Amino acid sequence: MEKKNIDWSNLSFAYMKTDWRYVANYTKEAGKWDEGALVADDKIVMSEDAGVLQYAQTVFEGLKAYTTVDGRIVTFRPDLNGERLRSSAIRLEIPPLSVEQFVDSIEKVVAANAAWVPPYGTGASLYIRPYMFGISPVIGVKPADDYQYRAFTTPVGPYFKGGAKPIYVRFSDYDRAAPHGTGHIKAGLNYAMSLKPIMDAHRQGFAENVYLDPATRTKIEETGGANIIFVDGDDHLVVPKSDSILPSITRRSLVYVAEHYLGMKVEEREVFADELRKGCFKEMGLCGTAAVISPVGKVNDNGKDIEIASGMEKMGPWMTKLRETLLGIQEGTVEAPEGWIHPIL
Repeated sequence: MEKKNIDWSNLSFAYMKTDWRYVANYTKEAGKWDEGALVADDKIVMSEDAGVLQYAQTVFEGLKAYTTVDGRIVTFRPDLNGERLRSSAIRLEIPPLSVEQFVDSIEKVVAANAAWVPPYGTGASLYIRPYMFGISPVIGVKPADDYQYRAFTTPVGPYFKGGAKPIYVRFSDYDRAAPHGTGHIKAGLNYAMSLKPIMDAHRQGFAENVYLDPATRTKIEETGGANIIFVDGDDHLVVPKSDSILPSITRRSLVYVAEHYLGMKVEEREVFADELRKGCFKEMGLCGTAAVISPVGKVNDNGKDIEIASGMEKMGPWMTKLRETLLGIQEGTVEAPEGWIHPIL
C-alpha cells in the first residue's frame, strides 16, 4: 500500500479530505440502524428543517489511528469511544449505535484510508471523527425520527510544534455546563456554548478557559475541550471528580499509567480552586486525544496570576513521564495493557 505524497512532518491540526468515510442510517420505520457502508461522497444532503439544524441534536467522538514502530496501523481503545458515544446518544434521545458496529466502522474507515495514515516517527496521525445527528425534519421541539451516523478521517500533525510548551490559562466567568445538564456527554451543543468564551480568552492572551462547577463556582472542573489533572506536593496525581465532567478516555488511561507504570498514588476527588490558589499543586496539565497532555504554567484568577511551580519554560517531570509513557504505549515502544491497542492492518 503506497502512502499519499504528503509532507507528513509539516502537517497542521486541520481538516484534509480523505478518500472514504463510513455512513449508516437509522429510520423510525425500520426501527434500527442499517449495516452501514463506505462512501466516497463527503457531502451531506438533508432537509432545511433537519433536527440537527433546528435543535442541535448531535453527538460526536474523536480518536486517532497511528503507525507503530513495527509498521502496524492501530487505534487506541476504540471500544471506550463507542461506549461513550452510546451514553451521549441516549442522553439526547438519539437511538444508540452498538459498540460493535462503532468499532467495525472505525476498522473499515481506517483500513480504507490506510494510505493517509502518517508513517511512524513523523509526529503525525490519522484523526477519526465519528458523529451522529437527527436528519429528518423537526419543527416542534422533539427528537427527530431518522438519524445518520458518519465517521471520517483526516491526517493531522502534532498538536504541539516544537514540543509541549506550558500554556497560560484563566478561570472563566462563564459556566461550561448546568447542574444535572449535559457536561458529562460529548454533545455538539456543549462546544457551541464554549466558542464565545474561548475566543474571548484568545483575544486576551489566554490559551484556554478553566471552568468551575456551576452550582458553587468553588471547584475546578475542566476546560472547554480537555480534562484537567494535577500533581501535588506528595507526587500524587490528583484528578477532579464531578458529574458534569466529560469522562475522558485519555484521562482514564493516564490514571492507569500513573498507578501501574509510574507507581504514583492517584486521588480522584473534588478539587477546590482555593487549593490551586494556595499552591497545593506543583504541576498542572490539560489532557485529551489531540495532545495527550498540555502543560499549564500559569492560571489567571480574575487578574491575579497563579504561578504553577513547574513554570512556563518546560513541562514538569511527572507530566513528561505520563505523556511519554502513554505515547509510547500508543506507538508500540512501551508494552500496552491488554486490549488497549486495536490493530487495523
